[in-house]
Amino acid sequence: MAGIVVQPRSRLFHGHDWVYSTEILKSFGEPQDGEIVSLKDGRDRMLGSAIFNSRSQIVARRFSRQRQDLDLDFFQRRITMARDYRLRHGIPANLGRQIWSESDGLPGVVVDRYGDDLVLQTLTLAMDNRKDLIVQALKSVYNPRSIVERNDAPIRRAEGMDLLTGMLHGENPGPQTIHFDGLSFEVDLLQGQKTGFYLDQLSNYRAVAEQAKDRTILDCFTNQGAFALACAKAGAKEVTAVDISAEAIALVERNAKANQLNVNALEANVFDLLKEYETAGKAYDMVILDPPSFTKSKGRVNDALRGYKEIHLRALKLLKPDGILATFCCSYHVSREVFINVINEAAVDARKTLRQIGVFSQGLDHPIISTIPETEYLKGYMYELVPGR
Repeated sequence: MAGIVVQPRSRLFHGHDWVYSTEILKSFGEPQDGEIVSLKDGRDRMLGSAIFNSRSQIVARRFSRQRQDLDLDFFQRRITMARDYRLRHGIPANLGRQIWSESDGLPGVVVDRYGDDLVLQTLTLAMDNRKDLIVQALKSVYNPRSIVERNDAPIRRAEGMDLLTGMLHGENPGPQTIHFDGLSFEVDLLQGQKTGFYLDQLSNYRAVAEQAKDRTILDCFTNQGAFALACAKAGAKEVTAVDISAEAIALVERNAKANQLNVNALEANVFDLLKEYETAGKAYDMVILDPPSFTKSKGRVNDALRGYKEIHLRALKLLKPDGILATFCCSYHVSREVFINVINEAAVDARKTLRQIGVFSQGLDHPIISTIPETEYLKGYMYELVPGR
């Protein structure tokens, strides 16, 4: 097996599974893109098996500390282990993430479940090359009605792969309805956001809605309207859901009608609308900020931080005394510490004092490996304005 020798101070020796080009001491046996390589230290000791791609910033991703091939038996074992972990922790079997990349020992593989249908993403070259084996393993473990391919994430280009969508097994399930916490939502696994729905927020919809009773709510970047509908169901006095996408707003309206809930769905640019509402003197009991990632690369973090600060500054100015801000960031390039600093800077500029009353992360179906910080990407906080300060 070809391989690479890793530099002595590489992150691999601190529990991470990634190797960057700057961490390679030398290679041997002519490693090929998309193939398996051995990882060794400078004393020729085995560190594990990894997938290799010279075109990626992450040249090697370890998937085992042993010598291991990527065969059908391997995929069946890893997928079964991932399924059993979720069952042990009481994660609903019919809705949620089943495979979360490095967190489940399958770097670049993401699988979401919507009832009898699975959605597969293969975001690394080696896993994409073995897509047929992964499909076979998924069929043997889950016996799904269909497996949808949603390989339209731009990150695939960094691995030298095309963007693809289509069917890998069964027929296109088409638009369908999912259910959780007494709510129903229309999803389209081939066309919707991500793999059809923001599954990583399921527990957070419930937690935010617990604060919604008798409040006026402004839900920004609403997408399918999950926060808005959860708040409306929990007894909010008035809910306004905002998104720049006309398609998203139409979906919110359909979802609200299907759930017999009253939500004012508004197509608008959130940045512009917050300024307009501030000028008009509008005020809300709760503002929810759940924007898409403002940066997909480390080099654009400063631009993203300016955007995060602006929306927080505007949102804080719209809050009534004792008002609540629920805010989320889904970029792993923005750490919790940095995100909190942005919120605090906005609070200082807005002359507001915040009391933290909630901390959010992704659900247990998106497990976080303690030594791989990139496996945690979703972070969120709930704050209450401290009146008279």
